[in-house]
Amino acid sequence: MRNPHLSERTAAGVASDVGVEWDRGNDQWWDWYMSLADGAAPAGPPVDPAPHDPGPLPADDGLLAELARPYPITGAQVAAYRAESFVKLPGVLSPGGLERLRVRLRELLDASVDPSVGFRSLEMMWLDDPLLRAAVLSPRIGGIAAALLGAGAVRLYHDNGLSKEPGAGRTPWHFDAHHFPLASADVLTAWVPLQPTPREMGPLAFARGAGSWRLVEDLEFDKHGTSYDRRVSETFRSHGVDVEDGPFAAGEMSFHSAHCVHTAGANRTTVSRMVLATTYFADGVRVVDSPTMISGDWRKFVPGAEPGAVVASPHNPVIA
Repeated sequence: MRNPHLSERTAAGVASDVGVEWDRGNDQWWDWYMSLADGAAPAGPPVDPAPHDPGPLPADDGLLAELARPYPITGAQVAAYRAESFVKLPGVLSPGGLERLRVRLRELLDASVDPSVGFRSLEMMWLDDPLLRAAVLSPRIGGIAAALLGAGAVRLYHDNGLSKEPGAGRTPWHFDAHHFPLASADVLTAWVPLQPTPREMGPLAFARGAGSWRLVEDLEFDKHGTSYDRRVSETFRSHGVDVEDGPFAAGEMSFHSAHCVHTAGANRTTVSRMVLATTYFADGVRVVDSPTMISGDWRKFVPGAEPGAVVASPHNPVIA
């Protein structure tokens, strides 16, 4: 059965044929991608998360100083990232600083995204909003990305503001090398929860082991239904792959590589699960020769960079 979120062009061919480029916006891309998650919708009424007091909110100058201050990443944390393809780091930003970002992201989403959508997203906010620009281009977060990648300098691919509303379902299993049209493994995403994120709210969950993606790299993708997501789950269960799906404390954030297979649970709480997800790559990376529809509206993020070209547009500044 044809997926209703696809155009005639992207729906054509067999279910695994994703060789054409996406021809709609990124809002429609997310509607399509979320429809590929296997499993039933959350049952029962949403639950109230534990109360959270972020404390005093910093003024702009204080938040900018926090975002500029280097994070003291350790050799053990770098080694953990390389062994697992992800790492969760405590205390990267203050609860008050995160609350400032949460309030601003809420304003931006409410002003531009259909409120009836269960998974609301907004990209390229940094081009227009000074507060989000400070976070997306943060030397603190970018410095962590460079240290984990072992890169002399990293560039921005794009920012992504995500709000999984109460009752919204799972995000399907995937790994970003399947999505980003970047011809390199030196790509990672900083996942910044803007509130404490218990399991009931649907935190990001990671398949442990840097080689876990090899178990699913040859699975046939299904652009119409949920069979790919289901087969990833079955494959990991049959191989005994451990999944890290624990909560995120206030100020904790994760960094996952483009080959880290990950998912996120449904939001079974009464509170929006809001996240700033920002992707960085090592300077010098090129666009793949043949981007697919799974990369969404990628030309919006790397304007002027054709397949095979080095990504270095003004929309992809050097961060650290």
